Amino acid sequence: MGKIKEFEKEKLIMGIIYHDEEIYEKVMKILEEKFGRTDDRCEEFSFSKEFSTYYDGELGGEGRRIILSFENTVDPALQSEIKQYTNSIEARFSDADGNRKINLDPGFMNHGRVMLPTTKPTGFRIPLSNGINTELTLFFARGSWHKFPWTYRDYQSERVQQFLLRVRKKYLHQRKDEN
Repeated sequence: MGKIKEFEKEKLIMGIIYHDEEIYEKVMKILEEKFGRTDDRCEEFSFSKEFSTYYDGELGGEGRRIILSFENTVDPALQSEIKQYTNSIEARFSDADGNRKINLDPGFMNHGRVMLPTTKPTGFRIPLSNGINTELTLFFARGSWHKFPWTYRDYQSERVQQFLLRVRKKYLHQRKDEN
């Protein structure tokens, strides 16, 4: 019988799609109060122009995308709790019709994978709790990140892949220092 152990802490990342810079700045303050300082971010890009205009109507204009990482590591068992928290922030900044003005997608990275919790169930997503599922989005092997058929296109992009390589390197140093 295997011995039950605590989960190793993981790197918290956050994908953000927004249009309104003022809302983005307010949400960043809330996120940093809750999760601590950020330690890296990918180059911001137009989600609308490069991937999809899906969020433009809800956001009120062109969706800007940024993905960042937090300095503090977190217990991956908190995926459901953290996704519910980010959903509450989205609701707080929604308009009277329920249109989100910011989209927050937390993610969890360890040395070998990236997971993204979501409210959307489907065959390749694993139920966690309270209506939150998670999906294995990327796996690390032979020096690079690899996709699955369901991996979001922006997570497959060179820009995001390079960012995730940097974050993984930071995580490996943190992991070594914490053990």
